[in-house]
Amino acid sequence: MMLALFSASCFAQPGQSFPTKPIRMIVPWTAGSQTDILARTVGPKLAESLGQSVVIDNRPGAGGTVGAAIAAIATPDGHTLMMQAAAHAISPSLYSKLPYDAVGDFACISRIGSVPNVLVVAPSLGIRSVKELIALAKQKPGQINFTSAGIGGGTHINGEQFKMAAGINVVHVPHRGTPEALIETLTGRIHYFFAPLGSALPFVKDGRLLPLGVSTLERSPALPDVPTIAEAAFPGFEFDLWYGLMAPGKVPRKIINQISTEVRRILELPDIKKRFAEQGVVPKSSTPEEFDKFLRVEVERLGKIVKASGARAN
Repeated sequence: MMLALFSASCFAQPGQSFPTKPIRMIVPWTAGSQTDILARTVGPKLAESLGQSVVIDNRPGAGGTVGAAIAAIATPDGHTLMMQAAAHAISPSLYSKLPYDAVGDFACISRIGSVPNVLVVAPSLGIRSVKELIALAKQKPGQINFTSAGIGGGTHINGEQFKMAAGINVVHVPHRGTPEALIETLTGRIHYFFAPLGSALPFVKDGRLLPLGVSTLERSPALPDVPTIAEAAFPGFEFDLWYGLMAPGKVPRKIINQISTEVRRILELPDIKKRFAEQGVVPKSSTPEEFDKFLRVEVERLGKIVKASGARAN
């Protein structure tokens, strides 16, 4: 469903070859997810700079693969883009068969941002630290659960990574998206969740969720008093929930470079930096070539975590 329309404040110049019509930005995740929030933050600025409307098209399902499959076969003229998350690099190892090549069927435009997952629990659980949560799970093998924003997403694999590191027997209960997973966690029906920081932050600030640790190697400026998982329990533990803008693989390089240049300029704008900071997101721009190299490394790195965990989606 297309849920948002951003109108450009200027019009395409006469003779301009791209864009010639509104741009669809596919978001393979639910409305209200971190990926969706970033798309709705960057989308209006991109519309202004390119002179055409940007339509956000949420296509959630199967760990981001439903939307990715749609993007992969879209007309390669630059008028269909995809805001994707780290799950895109996880899918090749998680799914036995994908209808697309996660690297070869897409053109990388620019990275967008980096944000940690934050390990959250409901205050009613009575847990106040990572080590207390691990102790509880070991006391009750098979009785503690964790949730995710869907099988194969970054929140799922981060949870599996933690499960392996801690050596605990816990049950994965996936949900359709981040908003649903957060609600189930704050009600106490779910014991813990590695939630995208930007989505969890409002619940943390109002005291409805308690943050135990963040997944990146460095503490988040948004939660400076919350330790990293590496500090709290497992040295070297790291999961970076990154986001990036992509397009179908055969989009002409000239168009890819044009969009990338605009995106990198947008990420330097003071108001965008401010909005990212409010969401706990660190802007991370890159050239198409840099993003492509990064993606290939991530497919290999995250694939090792998936294989070690034994997680499978089909």
